[in-house]
Amino acid sequence: MIKINKRKFLGLALIALLIGILIGQGLAQAKPETYEDLKLFTQALELVKNKYVEDPKTRELIYGAIRGMLSSLDPHSSFMTERAYKEMDMDIRGEFQGVGIEIGIKNSQLTAISPIEDTPADRAGIAAGDKILKINDDWTKELTIEEAVDKMRGAKGTKVRLLIYREGWDKPREFPIIRDVIKVQSVKYKMLDTDIGYVKIRQFQGQTGAEIEKALKTLTEKGMKKLVLDLRNDPGGMLDASVDVSSMFLPKDTLVVYLQGRNASDRKDFMSTGSELYRQYPLVVLVNAGSASASEIVAGALQDSRRAVIVGTQTFGKGSVQTVYPLEGGVGLRLTTAKYYTPSGRSIQNVGITPDIEVKLPTVKEPKEGESVHMILREKDLDRHLKNDTVKEDHKKQKSAEEDLTLEMVPKDDKDDIQLQKAIELLQPAVNSSDVVKNVPVSAQKEKQK
Repeated sequence: MIKINKRKFLGLALIALLIGILIGQGLAQAKPETYEDLKLFTQALELVKNKYVEDPKTRELIYGAIRGMLSSLDPHSSFMTERAYKEMDMDIRGEFQGVGIEIGIKNSQLTAISPIEDTPADRAGIAAGDKILKINDDWTKELTIEEAVDKMRGAKGTKVRLLIYREGWDKPREFPIIRDVIKVQSVKYKMLDTDIGYVKIRQFQGQTGAEIEKALKTLTEKGMKKLVLDLRNDPGGMLDASVDVSSMFLPKDTLVVYLQGRNASDRKDFMSTGSELYRQYPLVVLVNAGSASASEIVAGALQDSRRAVIVGTQTFGKGSVQTVYPLEGGVGLRLTTAKYYTPSGRSIQNVGITPDIEVKLPTVKEPKEGESVHMILREKDLDRHLKNDTVKEDHKKQKSAEEDLTLEMVPKDDKDDIQLQKAIELLQPAVNSSDVVKNVPVSAQKEKQK
């Protein structure tokens, strides 16, 4: 019988596993130093396995190593646990079980970006800008966003405890929250005036294109001839959905966006499928700092084609694309694989989309009950963000602590929403789609062309 030294076998197996991953990802011709680094990793792993005061689980060590590797990249590359990977399809459908809160890392602290309306977190009183110190008994300081999401999600009816600190409080407070099924309604719509329709996209999901088409058909039947497309506080979502939405307002075979990977040959163009029915509608698009990713693709495509006027404030500035790869054991890897560019070749990474007409909403320091607020946070504020290869990095002074806590409020009453009122003002005299662009002040048009 052949005896095997388990520890040596483990080390060799891990080298084979890691090299196998490299080959599987198309890196078979890795540089010699790559294999030297793998030896270093294996040496460290064996030391931990042999010398650590307790007997660690090998799988947890490997998962930790993968998380550490990805944490050295951009903020959107991450390791997906088995549950997070399984729930990915639910996210695409806009349905999951949890507390209903958008989170991010701000100044190395897990922070509530915005609670989703009418969810357990919203009803419990969690507010934008709240710092999440603990999830149950686990401190969040060293957690990644994926780990935090995984801890907050769970079966409907189960309880999770969040320790929250809010600016102005003497000490943190604990919020017990009962998890529920969170259904994110992708599209909302209504008539604003006799002939002005309003469509709000909250997130770009698998069915968003079909939902938008249904909304536009319904509004048209009610007499809509002009449209406000609201992308404010829309964090993005699926790339295909953004192309579907853009296609409804652009001629067929118009470039919507293109992706560019590491190599020059890695370019991929996404063209519009076209829609005769809605192409001539005068159109105004609303954006703000919460408009990210897929929202920016739509805004950029419609702006570059001069199909719509963009009103609001500078968008988030997420100009990268992530691909999810399955790994052994039912887990996954979300990896940034490309940057995207608007039809004119603009990268919005770190800079966002500049509106044709800037209109700022009111800001508040502390939200009052019932107010819809969103923390002003952009890609350039995130640690390890990718650089923009088409513009110079803005090295302005760091924000003060006071500026970090600024919250933007979208008024509930349409009459108080100055961005929406500006859109209506632009649309009222318009007859054709080109009329809206003509109504843009000359100064704004010049600024756009810079």
